[in-house]
Amino acid sequence: MGRSAPATGFDLADAWRDHGSALLGYAVNCLGDRGAAEDCVQETFLRAWRARDRYAEHRGSERTWLFAIARNVVVDAARARARRPVPVDDDGLRHLADTTSEHDRVEDRATLVAALAQLSAEHREVLVAVRLEGLTYAELAARTDVPVATLRTRCYHALRAMRALVGEESR
Repeated sequence: MGRSAPATGFDLADAWRDHGSALLGYAVNCLGDRGAAEDCVQETFLRAWRARDRYAEHRGSERTWLFAIARNVVVDAARARARRPVPVDDDGLRHLADTTSEHDRVEDRATLVAALAQLSAEHREVLVAVRLEGLTYAELAARTDVPVATLRTRCYHALRAMRALVGEESR
């Protein structure tokens, strides 16, 4: 007789269908390399499958759990990439001396994207539109038919949530 899988709220096929493309977008955004991102998403689902008995719906959504795993996988991939020697010329050496390490940039970006993914759709929409795309509240209000005052309130709460989420990551 074969062993049956433990009864959990985690279904791999459903998780892939519901979150696979978002996780791929996250990984591509963080790493800037689609091939490496695809490897990270595959590793994310492998780790999730192996840890499926530890997934608890009452502790957080499946999406949040998968993004937490993906963040760890992406950071691991960035660290591994940073350890590989890369041949550079003199200009490349000057550039390396003047910038933050790729690992630090990837880790910062991973933290921010993971925090954004945990926001509600409404909060994420206003934060991305106003803070990243540079839209004014009036322009966003015209696009979404949501009053400016509501958008300002959503942005305020989104920023508070982001600060809390990023603060949790840095502990």
